[in-house]
Amino acid sequence: MASAAVKEFTDENFDSEVLQSDTPVLVDFWAPWCGPCRQIAPMIDELANENPSVKIGKINIDENPGIAQQFGISSIPTLLVFAKGEVSESFVGVRPKAALQQALDASIA
Repeated sequence: MASAAVKEFTDENFDSEVLQSDTPVLVDFWAPWCGPCRQIAPMIDELANENPSVKIGKINIDENPGIAQQFGISSIPTLLVFAKGEVSESFVGVRPKAALQQALDASIA
């Protein structure tokens, strides 16, 4: 179960929640059948709880294929960091928490 700090993004709210956000946003592209996606879920929860100045959320690519297609997501998990509506960092596959934290720190600076 996702932490309350982790938002659920959809094709319908992605523009307002992510692209128009005043704060940096980490988006986890995932699917329920993806083992590595489930493996990193607790780390995403931790990052959300430890970084209140950054919006962190997930988008289920099975339920929201439009956004996944728009950003060319072909492997999951894929994590994109958005700053001012643009992708500033991208990570494909399971990555260490420290690498994600570094990208979040850079997006705030």
